[in-house]
Amino acid sequence: MSFMTKLANLPSEIKQYLIVTGNYWAFTLTDGALRMLVVLHFHGLGYSPIEIAMLFLFYEIFGVVTNLVGGWLGARVGLNRTMNIGLGMQVIALSMLLVPNEWLTVVWVMAAQALSGIAKDLNKMSAKSAIKTLVPAGAESKLYQWVAILTGSKNALKGVGFFLGGALLSLFGFQVAILIMALALLLVWIFSVVSLKSEMGKATAKPKFTEIFSKSSTINYLSAARLFLFSARDVWFVVALPVYLASQFNWDHWYVGGFLATWVIGYGAVQSFAPYFTGKKQGKVPDGKSAFVWAGILAIIPGLIALALVSDWHSQAVLIGGLLIFCGLFAVNSSMHSYLIVSYADQDGVSLDVGFYYMANAMGRLIGTLLSGWVFQQYGLEACLWISSGFIALAAVISLKLPQHQPMTQKT
Repeated sequence: MSFMTKLANLPSEIKQYLIVTGNYWAFTLTDGALRMLVVLHFHGLGYSPIEIAMLFLFYEIFGVVTNLVGGWLGARVGLNRTMNIGLGMQVIALSMLLVPNEWLTVVWVMAAQALSGIAKDLNKMSAKSAIKTLVPAGAESKLYQWVAILTGSKNALKGVGFFLGGALLSLFGFQVAILIMALALLLVWIFSVVSLKSEMGKATAKPKFTEIFSKSSTINYLSAARLFLFSARDVWFVVALPVYLASQFNWDHWYVGGFLATWVIGYGAVQSFAPYFTGKKQGKVPDGKSAFVWAGILAIIPGLIALALVSDWHSQAVLIGGLLIFCGLFAVNSSMHSYLIVSYADQDGVSLDVGFYYMANAMGRLIGTLLSGWVFQQYGLEACLWISSGFIALAAVISLKLPQHQPMTQKT
């Protein structure tokens, strides 16, 4: 039997999962590549680091808004439509950057990045929510595994996208690289419009706009833990770490970019296998206690790195080694959270709960990004790491409020 025949004979839910995953992968590659293209190209045009950072400000801000509104929109019109809207908006955002260099003002690029940020979070919310609709009720182990694979592969591909962006820029230049990505994503969008089910994720009763905020205490606690978890990562990862590596260790831009890309790829790879680290072979799925224990272990790592830097004890080796350990532990924590939100979310209108949760995720990234620049400038990387430990400890404490046994599938 040929590969295409086997593919055609797959169950409908598997086919839909593969289409959703393929869409997510294609989008993620262009998202990571675009970020690297913008950073390198505008650095070459003479933009200052602050100006380059400003280009991504709306990308993060609009992520907060999009997850709230996108979850409500997905429940009303279906997740296939929100995913396809996201893909289409990314094609438009890429096309906006095809104008001549003299038109690429800060305001114009910020607008393109804002559109890309909206597109990214529509795509992510749709992909994560869709899995809930494709896995049979009660199949928690399969749900955890599918979420882990989707989330982990996405983050690994984001790191690959960093390399792809640099390679396309070197081989073809900025505008041709953007054109290649826009055309490739346009083909993915056309296939998705034709192939995705029209009723995926649509709520039985159309929710009111006032229902964008979760009424579930469990969803609220998990969202708060997620906010602090991602603030804890980005408070040192976004600005403080790359500047520290360049200024203190004298790494050039390629070494810094390569290390960050490798970190993200490793993070995604560990996420994909997280179920095997948290008891899948014993038939276990995560609960509130699991989230508390893993966050508690993670909280120790940034503090130990900070102590080594303060005492100047093998600073470079401890920082690099410590961040690799942090990478693995953080990946497991993140993967467990991603499973828990899909498990806790209400089956009817799942995107409402998932959208609210990823709003908290985006807010955490925004807070971490802002703190990363300010705290590092005022107090150094050590302070960023101490704040990271504190935020993770808060995430751990909040996790104690989550159900301690089999995760719930309905709102409390």
